[in-house]
Amino acid sequence: MNITSCVSFSFEHKFLPPVYILVFIIGLVANGWGFKSLLHNWKKLGNVNVFVLNLGLADILYLLTLPFLMVYYFKKSKWIFGDTFCKITRFCFNLNLYGSIGFLTCISVYRYLAIAHPMRVMGRITVTHSVAVSVMVWCLVSVQSLPGIFYPKTFGNTTGKCYDTTNKSRVEDYLKYSFGRTLTGFCVPFLITLGCYGHVIVILCRTNSTDKVLKQSCLKLLFILILLFSVCYVPYHVFQNLNLLVRVLSKKGICYEWFNGVYIAHQISRGLVCLNSALNPLVYLHGNEDISAQLRRLHQQARQTFSNVFFSISGHVPVVQTADED
Repeated sequence: MNITSCVSFSFEHKFLPPVYILVFIIGLVANGWGFKSLLHNWKKLGNVNVFVLNLGLADILYLLTLPFLMVYYFKKSKWIFGDTFCKITRFCFNLNLYGSIGFLTCISVYRYLAIAHPMRVMGRITVTHSVAVSVMVWCLVSVQSLPGIFYPKTFGNTTGKCYDTTNKSRVEDYLKYSFGRTLTGFCVPFLITLGCYGHVIVILCRTNSTDKVLKQSCLKLLFILILLFSVCYVPYHVFQNLNLLVRVLSKKGICYEWFNGVYIAHQISRGLVCLNSALNPLVYLHGNEDISAQLRRLHQQARQTFSNVFFSISGHVPVVQTADED
């Protein structure tokens, strides 16, 4: 039995292009804004922002490939840019995905050390150390993602597809590779991040003298990381491996009704995982007072504009608040 009798492939053509367009626009604006403020305030910021800078670079690297994927899915999965560029595009996605996870883990470890062992790390962690760790993360992620290039992606251009994993001929081997990469590139960093912030929260709750602002900052960052992992990373890794398993079973002539559900869930998870390029700037925005102040001013201006328009339509005169009334 052929997989096409179990799975309807039309869903990805309807779902993924709008998601890619949205992520491309929001991601470029958010990361561009973050880069500008990061470079402007570089001397004021701590060593952890070296990781934030690399997080932004990973996002930009992936965002630049999205226009090509938009064309691909608008053309009903017809790849027109060649086999080599297909592999480069998929490689950039993996660099962004596992690079983001790696740098988020580094941020978590640095925050943990600064709060749990402040006297031990004070003055010992420099920008040079952060740069060296960042280079190591890029190297590890590249080595981890490099095997994916050697799997066929286009099936000799006879189908016009550009697989994000591999074509039918090597799907069994890719399932093993994907499972191993999930353990090393996602599960281990995820457990490290949970361990760091779990311990940090315990320390902050037990210490009554801890600054309330520090507590709020850590809780906000923990919430952002939980959001990123639960929305972007967890569903993708679960359903990518399940979808590969479905393809392996289908290749053997096995077909079940739930195969189509797994396929649809996998496509949704692919859309969600690319949102990390638009959500990652939250890691920077939450801790940057300049950007937070700008966002508050924009919100106040928008609210004031809305009030003026409302009162002009209703015929009432708006009451102007003074500084004392705030």
